Amino acid sequence: MLVSMTGYGKNETHFGSYTIETEIKSLNSRYLDLSVRLPKALSSKELEIREKIKKSIKRGKVYLSVSLKKDGLEDKYGELNTEAVKDAYNVLKKIRKSAGLRDKIKLTDLFIFQDAFFDGSDDRIEEEMKYVLASIEAAIKEMNKMKKAEGKELEKDILSRINKIDEVLTKIEERREKDLNEYFVKFKEKATQLVGELIDDQQRLINELAILSERYDITEECTRLRSHLKLFLDTMKNSDDAGRKLNFILQEMNREANTINSKSVSEHISHLGIEIKEEIEKIREQIQNIE
Repeated sequence: MLVSMTGYGKNETHFGSYTIETEIKSLNSRYLDLSVRLPKALSSKELEIREKIKKSIKRGKVYLSVSLKKDGLEDKYGELNTEAVKDAYNVLKKIRKSAGLRDKIKLTDLFIFQDAFFDGSDDRIEEEMKYVLASIEAAIKEMNKMKKAEGKELEKDILSRINKIDEVLTKIEERREKDLNEYFVKFKEKATQLVGELIDDQQRLINELAILSERYDITEECTRLRSHLKLFLDTMKNSDDAGRKLNFILQEMNREANTINSKSVSEHISHLGIEIKEEIEKIREQIQNIE
């Protein structure tokens, strides 16, 4: 089953007086590109969170945002340590006194100690982390649901185009031998008319025509293209990260279609080959959205 690279998920988790809000979205990208925004108190857990995302998402430009709020207000740091605030205030008082300063101590002066004002204990972080990971997992689940739904629609469109290629290829296979024979009958007639009196060896002419026939024969290209179609369908059904594989198979399909066009001696087959190339290009556009 195909999965789209684009999706969005959101989750809100409550514990105690805290609310965790998680948003995650994914856009198209050739590789997995993660952008993570966390509360400062959880910055040490970013690597762990990234690893969790990598287990669920193979490819795409992914944006994750986690905010922690207490009583409706964003908590960027953690629990306020009031004793640490008092200690910092006393330190500033001593500095002011020893330096003979008369300026009043302002709240902004305390900001130089802000990292010491909040509880960043390991126990507290680990407790929060359990809920944060659960929230992230729920948001990813919602996003993946959207990605699968979009992937299902993409799959329908791609399958219809693969079926169209199969139908056109069947038409080419039905006409190739007949068209090639007709071409060389006409070619032989013209060659005989133009240089007939100069050719004293009809067998030599026949041999030359046989060589040309092999050169313009598209049987192998049709066989390989049909094999690529089968591999494409198998990959769609059985591969978890089908995007890159399908893109490679499409390149091989396009190569065979180009060769069919270049070797064809029939205008009708050339037109059919162009139809195949058009469908391949439309599939390629859709594959860019597949994870």
